[in-house]
Amino acid sequence: MTDDRRRLISALEIVTGVGILLFWIAFFTVGMAPENPPPGYFAYEHSFPLPDGLMCILLIAAGILLMKNRRAGMILSLIGAGALIFLGLLDFSFNLQNGVYAASVLDMVINGLINAWCVGFGLFMSIVVGKALK
Repeated sequence: MTDDRRRLISALEIVTGVGILLFWIAFFTVGMAPENPPPGYFAYEHSFPLPDGLMCILLIAAGILLMKNRRAGMILSLIGAGALIFLGLLDFSFNLQNGVYAASVLDMVINGLINAWCVGFGLFMSIVVGKALK
């Protein structure tokens, strides 16, 4: 893996981890729920802060260690990649099945971009870092 690619991935891991933490802070303080949430929405969302929080710590640690060119950073990056892909697909599935994307254009764009970022960045990390570990 080139130094530029390693630095890019590590910076994006840190930004993603911090961004998800900020999302949860906003969710519980300013309210980020759809105007008319589907049944079970809050039970579903309230199950995520703990695993997402741990994933954020993992991504931030992976980014710091990867920035320092440590092998542990690459291993943690692969774990974080899997967690991001799982999160993005799970949210996509819930949002699609429960009409969250159809609630409003804003909900569709915001949730769609977040879900696409999680899956896309997770796949990108797994491919690039996976090749570098061979």
